[in-house]
Amino acid sequence: MPTMKRALFVLAVLSLTTLSGCAALQKMLAGAFKKPTVSFKTARLADASLSDATVNLVYEVNNPNGFGLDLASVDYAFFVEGKQVVAGKPKKGLNLKANGKSELVFPANVKFADIVPVVETFLNKDRAGFKAQGTLGIKTPLGVLEFPLSKEGTFEVPKIPQVSFQAPRIKNISVSGATVEFPLEIKNRNSFPLPVAGITGALKVAGADVGTLSTGSLGLLDGSGSKQVTLPLTINFARAASAAMALRSGGNAQVRLDGQLTSESQSVPLSLSQLVNFVK
Repeated sequence: MPTMKRALFVLAVLSLTTLSGCAALQKMLAGAFKKPTVSFKTARLADASLSDATVNLVYEVNNPNGFGLDLASVDYAFFVEGKQVVAGKPKKGLNLKANGKSELVFPANVKFADIVPVVETFLNKDRAGFKAQGTLGIKTPLGVLEFPLSKEGTFEVPKIPQVSFQAPRIKNISVSGATVEFPLEIKNRNSFPLPVAGITGALKVAGADVGTLSTGSLGLLDGSGSKQVTLPLTINFARAASAAMALRSGGNAQVRLDGQLTSESQSVPLSLSQLVNFVK
């Protein structure tokens, strides 16, 4: 056999052997391969305010094989109250660990103004409905396997903080007026932290307009926590005769605050009326 023909023959034999070996290896891997499972784990809120929130849907991939797998593709859509919102997804190529479970987080930013025309209506709900759907592609020795993503459920809607007056304290009372300290208690009714940019409003004492209260930024309220601020206000008796009578005599008087509470970019109306005890 000429030298050239012999070389071509050897190459052909080697190629067939290699292909045969690869096929055998693939067949062996396929036989030993165990199909992973994908299951829904939880839905949780993050970075919530009265204007928007991030809803994280967490799925879990259980890989029972002794080698890692890669995420090949993600096709995903997220709906809140029937309206599609912007949703993120894990990056392709993400490694799914061997002999264990890996979490896949799908974050969706929900802007409440895009869901309902009146945000306060939405914030008065306890929970909102969501729907997630799509497919997940995982690269395996058998090729890319696709898993359906489908889940319907609800998530907690951020609640407007509860605001209340504590007993006001009368300071520096005179014939013409008085300085009164008004303590406000702000309770976070949510299990998660909530930013409060501030509370402002017009104040009435015994039906008389006495001025405006403003807290300034309250920062982040701890989940299920509360914060108290004391706001001083100088009241001119000449312009608030009924308030003057109530403050001079001490005891109980009706106090009303009409204004707004702001969290991030969203302001909601605040109307607070209480019978409080003025102390000296």
